[in-house]
Amino acid sequence: MAMPVPGTYTYGVPEALASAVAAGVRVLVSFGRRRATGYVLGPVSPPEGKEIKPILDVLDDAPLFPASMIPLFRWTAEYYKHPLGAVIQTALPGGLTVAESPTWCITVAGRERLAEDGLTADEARVLTLLLRKPLRTLSVPAIPGAVLASLQRRGYIQRRQALRAGVAKALQERWVRLPSSQAPAEGPLSPKKQALLAAVAAAGELPVHALAARMPHASSHLRELARAGRLESFTRRLYRDPFGEAILPDTAPVLTVDQEAVVGTVCAALGTGFRTFLLKGVTGSGKTEVYLRVASHAMTSGRSVVVLVPEIALITQTERRFRARFGEHVAVLHSGLSAGERYDQWSRILRREVRIAVGVRSAVFAPFSDLGVIIVDEEHDASYKQEGGLHYSARDLAVVRAQQSGAVALLGSATPSLQSYYNVRSGKYTELTLPERIEARSLPEVRAVDLRQCRDLRGPGRFISAELNQAMAATLERGEQTLLFLNRRGYANFPVCAACGEALRCRQCNITLTLHQADNAYRCHYCGFRLPATAGCSACGSKQIKRLGMGTEKVEAAIRALFPAARVARMDRDTTRRRGEILRMLKGLREKTIDILIGTQMVTQGHDFPGITLVGIICADLSLSFPDFRAGERTFQLLSQVAGRAGRGDRPGLVILQTYNPGHFSIRAACAQDFGAFYES
Repeated sequence: MAMPVPGTYTYGVPEALASAVAAGVRVLVSFGRRRATGYVLGPVSPPEGKEIKPILDVLDDAPLFPASMIPLFRWTAEYYKHPLGAVIQTALPGGLTVAESPTWCITVAGRERLAEDGLTADEARVLTLLLRKPLRTLSVPAIPGAVLASLQRRGYIQRRQALRAGVAKALQERWVRLPSSQAPAEGPLSPKKQALLAAVAAAGELPVHALAARMPHASSHLRELARAGRLESFTRRLYRDPFGEAILPDTAPVLTVDQEAVVGTVCAALGTGFRTFLLKGVTGSGKTEVYLRVASHAMTSGRSVVVLVPEIALITQTERRFRARFGEHVAVLHSGLSAGERYDQWSRILRREVRIAVGVRSAVFAPFSDLGVIIVDEEHDASYKQEGGLHYSARDLAVVRAQQSGAVALLGSATPSLQSYYNVRSGKYTELTLPERIEARSLPEVRAVDLRQCRDLRGPGRFISAELNQAMAATLERGEQTLLFLNRRGYANFPVCAACGEALRCRQCNITLTLHQADNAYRCHYCGFRLPATAGCSACGSKQIKRLGMGTEKVEAAIRALFPAARVARMDRDTTRRRGEILRMLKGLREKTIDILIGTQMVTQGHDFPGITLVGIICADLSLSFPDFRAGERTFQLLSQVAGRAGRGDRPGLVILQTYNPGHFSIRAACAQDFGAFYES
């Protein structure tokens, strides 16, 4: 069931529907007093002594997922203690569920009563509303519920159950072609109709919209030709394009010795059963090229590939690399797509029109039946954990799915998670390494700056040290790019009353609010609670609020003041809400129309921009203070990843790491870019 109920339920299959029922299709069933969507998992023996209900209807022409994925759904439901139907609903594209929706409508008796006198004003208002149109919810302001109950009891209004289809549907496009047997001519044709027939005859078949673009009023002429038997009209499935601009094909580069060794080891394991590899490669060592070569080998051997990345911000770059190499054989799956686009991509996979799926964590459920390899890029990233609805780890599910499919799981990172590296040490995973950057490029130089020396300064000097300021000026003068990292958005994250010392806190979460200047409001980053920027202290009412702390908005304002001629952009959750905004910023970096990019965690990993030679870490200690036993690990990973964005081109990179804790083992290991030392600590 596509409902939060435990277990599975048995239904009978009427003879008329027997040929349409198969594992993986949706069916309409009666469940209690309502109708609901169910997923067929396979045949079972009927229970003895019990009468079972029949299936009411089959909702799909073909299965929505292969039967080979059912064990994965069952394992996920059991391991994560989640209803099986809700697991399947999470895996499928959104907008497919058919559900019953209660609808209130006026009865014949109600219409007749409305035409008479004697109704109260409230009763007449309700009946007038329902006379215009039925309503899914009947909550009328200022009208007591007793009035609604009275109208229903007297038979003037009634509640009906109506099926509501999902919003995700296949698009159909109308095409025309010459009929196999030409009808006898019935009089002369106009020049426009002759031109349309000639165009269709030359092409064999054409979409109607293409002909309409060539000639005004083509649709009406085509209908007349079809009625006369001169043309044949048919429909064809139309896929919505989620990609945007076209990608030029690339040429595979020559692999380094280390890359050759890694590719050879993984490809030798393909088709021999389940294996898990952990690829530990320094930033810029060419892990993506390894993924491309492994994917190519899997496709050549007739197997499919799933590629997972942790953030939607990384989808674009990875998708571009795979499309440049494999063209139309690539599908994408992520929440940034519309319901229709996601359904189309899912359908392309089911129809075996593509062999590679690139996506975020939900792509682990891509409906391949012949999986060869699952690649998990940046496997350490916490974004692989789903925290709403079904709670799961996509990285762990990738390993389980590979095991069930007899496939290879390839986990890659410059800073592996401690549990994955422990699995290497304990023999569960096989370690592969890329110890050097491609083309023998050196890792960036990392300089630690003690922010304690700046705490008595005023203005931007408190968080933009003299060393970072000078390095940015020199970088701009050379025409190179700078990346500034601060893992905190907003303008000021600690607004405090100057009169009584009480902080402005969220009324629900009891954490301090963050000032967002662009919204002119204080916001809670957990529940979304807001207060206007003019709000006073809740304890004493004073309007004297000191806006302490900092976020990316404050850094952006300071940088624009320090370097007014520089082209500055900010990439965080606030600036990338609009669709296409991430693409625009990444394109600006690639085409060097951005000199300085300020960002949060979404800029730290996976991106490859050779023009960035300077990385400034505004405050390396923020994640150390999180109440999380992984705080030290995540700090090391964040700092190492963002440092790896520098010097990926021909010019050497420099990282200015500002910190209040230069002696912390996570900070020291990040400065030395030494994962081994960090793991041992």
